Amino acid sequence: MNPPIKHDQHIIIIGGGIIGLACAHYLSDHDIDILVIDQDGIGSGASHGNCGLLHFSGVIPLCAPGVISNEIFRMFSSASPLYIKPGLDFKLYYWLTRFALNCNPSHKSHGSAAKTALLKYSLDLFLDLFALDAFTDKSACELEKQGLVLAFKDPKKFEAYKKTNDWLAKYGFGGTAYPNEKLGDLEPCLKPHLAGAWLNSHDWHLRPDTLMKTWRNHLSQKGVRFLEYAKAQDFLTNEGRIQEVVTPKGSFKADTFVMATGAWAGPMASLLDTRIPVQPGKGYSLTMERPDPCPSIPCLLYERNMVVTPWESGYRLGGTMEFSGFNSPLDRKRLDRLIEGSQEYLSSPPGSVVTEEWTGLRPMTSDDLPVIDRSGDYSNLFIATGHGMLGITMATGTGKAITDMILENTLEIDMEAFSAKRF
Repeated sequence: MNPPIKHDQHIIIIGGGIIGLACAHYLSDHDIDILVIDQDGIGSGASHGNCGLLHFSGVIPLCAPGVISNEIFRMFSSASPLYIKPGLDFKLYYWLTRFALNCNPSHKSHGSAAKTALLKYSLDLFLDLFALDAFTDKSACELEKQGLVLAFKDPKKFEAYKKTNDWLAKYGFGGTAYPNEKLGDLEPCLKPHLAGAWLNSHDWHLRPDTLMKTWRNHLSQKGVRFLEYAKAQDFLTNEGRIQEVVTPKGSFKADTFVMATGAWAGPMASLLDTRIPVQPGKGYSLTMERPDPCPSIPCLLYERNMVVTPWESGYRLGGTMEFSGFNSPLDRKRLDRLIEGSQEYLSSPPGSVVTEEWTGLRPMTSDDLPVIDRSGDYSNLFIATGHGMLGITMATGTGKAITDMILENTLEIDMEAFSAKRF
């Protein structure tokens, strides 16, 4: 039996990305002292350089049937959108084995149902968030609901996607097909030689770095405190509870701790002799000035596995999935492939001025479901990580669920699929 949680408590959230801020947001509605600490700057990780999709139609787990057989011959090539760096990383190969075992119809059904519940919950909460005064001005995060175009070069893949769309429709996220002759009606910037495209109108997009700044300012006004460049180096524990976290800027005590450290959840958990099997999935993006002409709708370039997102303030190309450990250097060839991919699908040229080259690490679980739960090893530790490529999309639902767990409120959706104990 866990001890009762006090409402007038001190909580430390470790991790200042989108998930950490979402947890702070809902906790700040209560009489709670909140400190968010991050090893870098607030919002400087994967929450900064992603393509800003609120991808509510992303219900199918990445570990779907056929993924391994379709990619096995490409994934060890550095030119592939999905790249696994050869080496002796036994934790990675164990993770990949678990991922492969999850590529089955049963998990596709289980994962789709679980993700749908969390995504729809998050959508409702996002609508409430964006109705707040701090977020209503478009400059707060450049929020738009234009949908997402999935563009195909291969006619067979375009036709085969109908089965995927039928699956999405079962969960309320079906889209509309646009064959080649109707591409100009959908998005004039799509090249005329493409086989076709699908439009999923359920998706939104925003500028993630701007969202993070707006949300941080809003939380600061509500009394949430932030400590940057304070990496958690150790924890002091006693009788199954964490007493304090040790950082280069001092040691900090709290009644409750939330671990929202994204891709670093595994190394962070090892400091506590516990286990969170999250692997870092490296992604890349290029941010540039808007080209002329510019797409009006975000586009997923299907065979390239990359996304193009237009904003009023800029233009971003992003994508790829690279499993190469905790390495941060930019691979120039992978950035070049983002440019090449956009030129294959779009008549609009890349932006003339590149304003940022970026790489970051996504927190990937082997079943493509996040971990949102109380720790089984420490009664005052709560875990919120493993959101893969849906961190922004699932942020509000995660933050609200973690808050309800901490305050021992009744959960508003079933969270069993996101249990830390499933590993």
